[in-house]
Amino acid sequence: MIVKKFYRLTLYSLETKLKHMDNNYSNTNRQVDDEEERGSRNFGKLIMQLQRLERQPHTFGAAGPLSPSEIHMISAIGETDHLLMSDLAARLDITKGAVTQLFAKLEKKGLVYRITHPQDARSTLVMLTELGQQANAAHDEVRLQFYRQLRQQLTEHEITVFETCLEKLNDFLLMQQ
Repeated sequence: MIVKKFYRLTLYSLETKLKHMDNNYSNTNRQVDDEEERGSRNFGKLIMQLQRLERQPHTFGAAGPLSPSEIHMISAIGETDHLLMSDLAARLDITKGAVTQLFAKLEKKGLVYRITHPQDARSTLVMLTELGQQANAAHDEVRLQFYRQLRQQLTEHEITVFETCLEKLNDFLLMQQ
């Protein structure tokens, strides 16, 4: 008799706890769903803002207005002293034909130039002119200034978390390719 009462009490207690856990789990799931929805919506907004920024030309020093694709090419070339045209296409993840067309525009603006590779006449090396180097430096400064302004909005802990998240996001996006 005592064992039966204990068993019923324990069973009732377990059922009550399970219902309580289920309710908490359900509330937690709703909360997670809401957080996922909010995160997904904010991520979508971020992508839209970045796409909007990527459509607008900006002025980088004396080089005048440059489209985002133009300054990205200048930046890619500026990362090294010289670069093969084929390596530039790979670095920017665009076709060699697209690189050639964009490069020709930058060449007309006096920002880049090309020479035949000294050891391989079939290859072309691309480099920045002095004006191209100035545009690249101005672009670096704009990027750094933007990031400095962003960091001022965050605590040290938030900065650490943000930078970790950016690294993970970049790694994740690389795996999607």
